[in-house]
Amino acid sequence: MGFAALILTLAAVAAAWRRAPAAVALLLGLVAVTGGFAAAQLRSHLVAAPVLSQQLGPVAVTGTVRLVEDKGNGLRLTVAPVSVERLSPARLPATVRVTLRGAGPVPEAGETVRLRAVLMPPPAPSAPGGFNFPRQAWFDRLGAVGYTVAPAEILAPAEGGDVAAAVQRLRAAVAARLGAAIPGPEGDIAAALVTGARAAIPEATLQAYRDSGLAHLLSISGLHMTLAAGLVFVGVRALLAMVPAVALRWDVKKLTAAGALLAAAFYVVLSGAAVPSQRAFIMTAIVLTAVLVDRTAISLRTLAWAALAVLLTQPEVLVGPSFQMSFAAVTALVAGYELLAPRLSAWRSRGRAGRRWLRTAAVYVDGLMASTVLASLATAPFAAYHFNTVAVHSLAANLAAMPVVSAVVMPAGIVGLLAMPLGLEGVPLWAMGQGLAAVSWVAETVAAWPGATRQVPPLPAWGLAGVALGGLWLCLWRRPWRLAGLVAAAVAFSSAWWWPGPDILVNDEGSVMAVRGPGGGLILSPGRSDGFARDLWQERFGALDPVPWPKSGGATGPAVPFTLESPPHLACDAAGCIYRARGLATALVRDPAALPEDCWAADVIVASISVTRWCDHALAVIDRRALWRQGAHAIWLGPQPRVETVAASMGGRPWSPFRHYRDGLRTEAAGDSGAERPQ
Repeated sequence: MGFAALILTLAAVAAAWRRAPAAVALLLGLVAVTGGFAAAQLRSHLVAAPVLSQQLGPVAVTGTVRLVEDKGNGLRLTVAPVSVERLSPARLPATVRVTLRGAGPVPEAGETVRLRAVLMPPPAPSAPGGFNFPRQAWFDRLGAVGYTVAPAEILAPAEGGDVAAAVQRLRAAVAARLGAAIPGPEGDIAAALVTGARAAIPEATLQAYRDSGLAHLLSISGLHMTLAAGLVFVGVRALLAMVPAVALRWDVKKLTAAGALLAAAFYVVLSGAAVPSQRAFIMTAIVLTAVLVDRTAISLRTLAWAALAVLLTQPEVLVGPSFQMSFAAVTALVAGYELLAPRLSAWRSRGRAGRRWLRTAAVYVDGLMASTVLASLATAPFAAYHFNTVAVHSLAANLAAMPVVSAVVMPAGIVGLLAMPLGLEGVPLWAMGQGLAAVSWVAETVAAWPGATRQVPPLPAWGLAGVALGGLWLCLWRRPWRLAGLVAAAVAFSSAWWWPGPDILVNDEGSVMAVRGPGGGLILSPGRSDGFARDLWQERFGALDPVPWPKSGGATGPAVPFTLESPPHLACDAAGCIYRARGLATALVRDPAALPEDCWAADVIVASISVTRWCDHALAVIDRRALWRQGAHAIWLGPQPRVETVAASMGGRPWSPFRHYRDGLRTEAAGDSGAERPQ
């Protein structure tokens, strides 16, 4: 009610001051911000569902299958449980997701199954600022993840009235038909383009598409939606125009716009309605509706309405890469189109009629190049923030692949989809497979070029915000001062290079540690535990340093200057290690027997055991209890060390597994965790 009252008050003040445009604009901006916070809070409460607080199992899980995903090396089920052994009905998650292990029957969406599985809470990030899976799981109403320890048992078939399950079965059937007609990875890519199911695409193929800058082709977005609706519009209109009885009595253009709108709606449902496809459908729907009412609707206003619709219904997507990259690319394309289209059109219309086809071809190539450059520049900062990599040769890859996608892959895919009910999809899907083979060849070739990707240091959140604001300033204004936005965005993006990364990282169990080496990369502690954290740290905070973690009793060798203040130096024995950098000594402790000496000799203590005494004078102490209560830690050394934790980065949100802890103590609100307190 507080948000509603504030919104009404601001709106009333804006109405009273309607003769002051600047004040009205400011007040309406405050109304929008307040409405956004209200929508986010409401959405958080509407999707609230129990989340598992600790590992459980093996236990019997009985429920209805909601989604079946083929991961290539196995199946993953999302199940809405009706009972979970050792869990009361009040603590039952809305859905759980498990990986099937072992041979057995393959369940379908809508069927009732019994599983014997190990269940775990959605895992917390492996580093402060890392991917927040608990937040995504909260809004997906996913209360637990895990794996089965026995084959699934199917108890009952799907019910006829379950529309969601019927849609999932349709998606699975279409994906299976595509895979049968198009062998190899191309069949998995075809399924991703039509149904949105990307899980079965081999990791090597995915990596090639990422490194070449073609990963956007695997996510159903404006390109796919526009091609699908446009091809239906053009094809149906051509067919109707060939029938005089229809063409002379009806407005064929409006009939085909209505048909294209229905086709786009079917496509977005079949594809799983991800955020890019939702945005693309809303914009396509606005454009086609404008055709129905004799209006033109390709502008930034269309994009703004699409953003408003998505954010009011799913405000959580604002912080995700899909929403950010999708809207950034389309904003840049629309703004660039408004600037370049009149000039290209005027140039094409000049000259002799016989040469206009050459100019038309040149305009197409120029438009493709401009679109690729604009989209790549607009999405690069967001890709750098979320994935810490930039595809260097994306322009060349897109110039080679996009004509094939537009002229072969999508048209053949649409014809094949329409022909499936008649069993005549073989020829069009063969053509689609050949086109996808060509696109995959482009992706693999470009990805193999030297320097195909460039790793980018972590971009701070405020740097990304600066890039976004600068980009909006550049795209929204039409006066010369718009170029100031480009300067602001460039400065904000450069913060990734002058905002230093952490000197020390430690995972939530203290089993894996990393320190900054002489070459600026990471030195990882030996072993294979928590491979996910190891990979994420290398991806986010820097590749491995040439200097390895020293063996017990050794050292990294001669001190190599790392900063002007102090060289990093790492020496280890059986009880732990001493890391010296930036004028401080940090003890990495594994053995309680080393604590008395290390606490007196070191300025910072990082221990995989509990520290209860001796270290009161240390500048910072991170021990087993701190890791248990606050998750993984990142430490920046200096005169006053700065420590960031996963718990602090997640905040006191309802999806945070650390929300019950304040000032290192468990609050009384944590009633049913039951987790064993580290000693």
